[in-house]
Amino acid sequence: MPEFLTLLPPDEAREKLLAALSRATPDSEILAVDSALGRVTAEDIVAPHPLPEFPRTTVDGYAVRAADTFGATDSLPAYLHLIGEVPMGDEPSVEIGAGQCALIHTGGMLPDGANAVVMLEYTQRIVGSGSVRPEIEVFKSVADGENVIRIGEDVAKDQIVIPKGATLRPAEIGGLMALGITSLRVARKPMVGLISTGDEVIEPSQYPRPGQVRDINSYTLGALIERSGGIPVRYGIIGDEFELLKSASAKALNECDVVIVTAGSSASTRDMTAEVIRQLGEPGVLVHGINTRPGKPTILGKCNGKAVIGLPGNPVSALVNGYLFVVPVIEKLLGAIPKPKATVQAKLTVNLPSQAGREDWWAVKLVANSDQVSGIRYQAEPIFGKSNLIFTLAAGDGLLKIHPDATGLSAGEIVEVVLI
Repeated sequence: MPEFLTLLPPDEAREKLLAALSRATPDSEILAVDSALGRVTAEDIVAPHPLPEFPRTTVDGYAVRAADTFGATDSLPAYLHLIGEVPMGDEPSVEIGAGQCALIHTGGMLPDGANAVVMLEYTQRIVGSGSVRPEIEVFKSVADGENVIRIGEDVAKDQIVIPKGATLRPAEIGGLMALGITSLRVARKPMVGLISTGDEVIEPSQYPRPGQVRDINSYTLGALIERSGGIPVRYGIIGDEFELLKSASAKALNECDVVIVTAGSSASTRDMTAEVIRQLGEPGVLVHGINTRPGKPTILGKCNGKAVIGLPGNPVSALVNGYLFVVPVIEKLLGAIPKPKATVQAKLTVNLPSQAGREDWWAVKLVANSDQVSGIRYQAEPIFGKSNLIFTLAAGDGLLKIHPDATGLSAGEIVEVVLI
């Protein structure tokens, strides 16, 4: 007889699995910064020097003493003697004294004595004044520090600029290069073993006979794993035989950091996966059944310190629950700092039913909202389809959650959509 499932809410089930996993420091490796986009830092990154290392201007103009410009207007300009030009990429050869200024270009080093820069458009050079030194008319006063970046204003020496567990984005890559840091230690990508089961499942390159289907889950989940920072390792398609599945799962558990088994939809294949997880190692099955749709028969386990997850065979169920359970496990193994999911608010276009006490997830398509009075830019159009129809999810821009306390959502409600 198939085992009766004790259903847990998804959040509770996820926390149970994550709490069971080891908090040991992730394995790490040294990587060149220009190859580290999307990787997770394995240690705090400390600035070896301040940034910038010298005071510099943010505009083209004249380096001045701010006090010499106080009160300057179009009708009553300030007059300053031009004593030189600051060379780009080199130290200034002049020092600004009272009533003096120097031409300076964006990014140039501020000369000694100067504490501000007047933008070029608020000045005018006096031609033929008869003075030994050219004079500059200044039509706008500047404050101390205006149009100037001071030493260490971006980063102070020994400041932690990127904490351990941060995911490197283009901005972090640029910041590291600005500090002269060309390599760093990052968390090693966890290896995630993928096993598809079912006598009816064949490789995508094969042509299916009646009753056969191509393997989808190994590839959708593999792509999700790769995007989340892991390395997918495919162990092929295993028929509905207990010993074959146990052997493949044991091999994957030995070689990988996480094992995922996608099983068929029948109760017998789900029970076989659960029994395999029980026999792979202690403590075995932690959760058997999630109070959600799609994905109720999801199995969460821990064997010999590693996560083993059994997902439904239906492609939509497998992928949605991959977002819910596989991605958080990878993030934990990477030691990544938790970050909020990208979401948008949208107006629901139709009524959506739901069963009280169960968390439902719907794929939705986002379209431009013609009614901009509400300030909501998008409408959310649910995509209706069964959990074995992968293109119902491929057509979606995001996932909409119906809380278990609700019995559905009404057309016109403002909802939050998790972008996928």
